[in-house]
Amino acid sequence: MQIESIRLKNFKCFQNVEMKDIPRFCVLVGANGTGKSTLFNDFGFLRESFSSNIHTALVKMGGSRGFQEVRSRGSDGEIEIELKFRIKSGGPLATYFLAIDERDGYPVVSRELLKYRRGSHGQPWHFLDFRLGTGTAVVNELEEVTDVNLLKRETQTLKSRDILAIKGLSQFERFPVVKELGNLIENWYVSDFHINRARPEQETGYAEHLSTEGENLSLMIQFLYTRHRKVFDKILKKLAQRIPGIVKVDAKTTEEGRVLLRFQDNAFKDPFLARYVSDGTIKMLAYLTLLYDPKPHPLLCVEEPENQLYPSLLTELAEEFRSYANQGGQVFVSTHSPDFLNATTIDDVFWLTKQKGYTQVIRARDNQQLVTFMADGDKMGYLWKQGFFPGVEP
Repeated sequence: MQIESIRLKNFKCFQNVEMKDIPRFCVLVGANGTGKSTLFNDFGFLRESFSSNIHTALVKMGGSRGFQEVRSRGSDGEIEIELKFRIKSGGPLATYFLAIDERDGYPVVSRELLKYRRGSHGQPWHFLDFRLGTGTAVVNELEEVTDVNLLKRETQTLKSRDILAIKGLSQFERFPVVKELGNLIENWYVSDFHINRARPEQETGYAEHLSTEGENLSLMIQFLYTRHRKVFDKILKKLAQRIPGIVKVDAKTTEEGRVLLRFQDNAFKDPFLARYVSDGTIKMLAYLTLLYDPKPHPLLCVEEPENQLYPSLLTELAEEFRSYANQGGQVFVSTHSPDFLNATTIDDVFWLTKQKGYTQVIRARDNQQLVTFMADGDKMGYLWKQGFFPGVEP
């Protein structure tokens, strides 16, 4: 599954912005405060809205003022989020539209729409269309239908106007298109990794995926070692290539029921606990664990991966992200590192600027000067550092 465009209206610093033709490996550049984190927060907002409701999501993002704080300052009207995506490569382009308003001081879903375009002509077919908690959804499979008049729809009413229709309907097999979108939102990964959260021992438990903050890293290593040994060995080999001296990583369960993450350096007999190894070692292990997950996420968002990592490692890390994307996932990365940018192409990069207090998004390949420089052998990071991204200062 791949997101091809994102449109945001009245969402924080994005008063009216659309990113088009988004590649599978998408790299975002911009000065502090231009909205890179806010763009990632959009994915987190949708996931929170899906798992709970939009009221909770708005409060988590905007505090007690919720809707008023998330809506772009100085703006009126609804908050709008629109995603265009393909469920499978070469499949029809789908559009998911969400509009959020406030009624009597309480946030509501004023419109929620999921539609598909069949071919290059004609109007898109609506598979889900809800307004203020009531609407219709198509129950027959897309491939079985050749005429819009053959679509079978059911009318549904939600128990509350702040609930997403896709949250409830995605649980039922008779709403297959909605189910696929729900799987995408539920399973995308927005990293909020903290080194200090990944270091301490964990209570004995079970983990099949790395958590967004990384606190279950030792549990994930234990899971990979016992259930997916080939994946574990591949991660260890990659880590040893990048971190000199590391020959072994394991997770040991103590008598008290805690799981310790341990690293073996070939220069020493006894292993080191996670609290004694470098930040870069912990972070590289976490990224490799995420990228080689046996059940990969459909979409990853990673903010400033260069922090705590030696510059020479960034080219290889960028290639790991690209490989993940080429195998069917999608990766969004924000960065301030010229070294990381040097591993990107003209098609990968977007940059964000502020104009009159609101964010604008520009794609690198739309700048003819950059296209010419890159064709002549220049690298993206050097061009950024030399000031060739208008409105962005390194």
